[in-house]
Amino acid sequence: MSISFSLATTAPERTRADVLAVPVFTDRNLGPGAAAVEAASGGDLTGFMTRAGFTGAKGQALFVPLSGPAKSALLVGLGNEAEVTADSLRIAGALVSQRASGSARVATTLADAAPANVERAVAAQALVEGFVLGGYEFLDYRSKKSERKLATVVILGGGGAATRSALARGEVVADAVLWARDMVNTPARELSPELFAKAAQARLRGRSIKVEVLDLAAMRRLRLGGVIGVGQGSKQSPRFVKMTYSPAGARGTIALVGKGVVFDSGGLSLKTGAGMETMKTDMAGAAAVIAAMSAMADLGVKTKVVAYTPMVENMPSGEAIRPGDVLTFRNGKTAEVLNTDAEGRLILADALALAAEGKPDGIVDLATLTGACVVALGEKIAGLMTNNEEWGDTVEAASKRAGESMWPLPLPKEYRKMIDSEIADMKNISHGGYGGALTAGLFLQEFVNDVPWVHLDIAGPSRASADDGYVRRGGSGFGVRTLLELAEAHRPAKKKK
Repeated sequence: MSISFSLATTAPERTRADVLAVPVFTDRNLGPGAAAVEAASGGDLTGFMTRAGFTGAKGQALFVPLSGPAKSALLVGLGNEAEVTADSLRIAGALVSQRASGSARVATTLADAAPANVERAVAAQALVEGFVLGGYEFLDYRSKKSERKLATVVILGGGGAATRSALARGEVVADAVLWARDMVNTPARELSPELFAKAAQARLRGRSIKVEVLDLAAMRRLRLGGVIGVGQGSKQSPRFVKMTYSPAGARGTIALVGKGVVFDSGGLSLKTGAGMETMKTDMAGAAAVIAAMSAMADLGVKTKVVAYTPMVENMPSGEAIRPGDVLTFRNGKTAEVLNTDAEGRLILADALALAAEGKPDGIVDLATLTGACVVALGEKIAGLMTNNEEWGDTVEAASKRAGESMWPLPLPKEYRKMIDSEIADMKNISHGGYGGALTAGLFLQEFVNDVPWVHLDIAGPSRASADDGYVRRGGSGFGVRTLLELAEAHRPAKKKK
């Protein structure tokens, strides 16, 4: 789907569009542009809304026939006017995109509904993201394709250069999220580690990113025992993709790490049938990292960003690692593998060790790591763990600007003994059965040295079980927007004397 976005100062009543989308707040409180709709609809708009049961609640939408230049109006509920945020506008844009998909040209006054604390440029970008993300469909394997006609969106009320730039930024960010969604939704048989690495190369080609793809031999030379160990049970050989974005005059460096298990059967610690149904999603962290890297140059990011994405398929076979085996990682530490279904932390260990060797200002890893995090926070909120409170606050602030929900979780020192092994430096699962998300984080912390680091467990929000606003059923692309916000805003911390 390709939509053209533009700004215009045209008054709503003079809009020549198939649909004019206007905001309405709780209790049928008309927002900007709604007066023009009332005039063009016969003058009893409140009665029309009442009869239709439309109150202006968040997520409601109601078509109104018009006699003016626009063929119809779409009333969009924004809820309480005092509670409108940039994400409210993102959700509203998605709603219009879905309800007006059969119309070629839409004009909207929704940006004028932004409160004073939301800059117009921010509001415009949120609307663009909502329109694009909300209209997403994955149709590669459908015998019948839907026919979306929406091609042009005009944001009324105008705006200066910053607002026009925000439209373009919104398109770039949304396009990156869509690519991540496509990768997550692709069946595993079509996305082996080799094919995933090639897809990354194709996506990054011509985007000012240096891409290095390591095969099994190269990984052996680098002593990436975790990636090799997890990948050895599959006929599909693992890959490791390193990406480097180095803008001129870069202000600091951050490292990104993404878990890329293209399919997780659990290995010899085999999952149930139901447990495997969505395991093509287990590479969502890597997809988000690659997608974010692809947008760095287009957004003019001034930070150097180095990314690491190990890619494996976790399968049972005569070659697979066994419970009780010991793996040696890049930094020389060892782990006893007691459950081969706790494989994500094993491949991330090598990637984090490599990232830490580069001594960046901070590291962020994204991983669909534990079901325990989903139990704790549900399907819409990621868990955030960190070894550095300041860096954790920085990442969390970026996520709030991006509209992606995260919640800080602790890394209790007293829980570290729960992953002590009888024969190795540690084991890959804890005893006791509780606190699984935290002990997984403690395991990963062993590989970052003293570099500021944030671990994002995205097992919940990486995939949606149903359509919800601008998030569509299936892969969500969660994390892409946060990583881009983080990279754009990054400033190295001043070193203490």
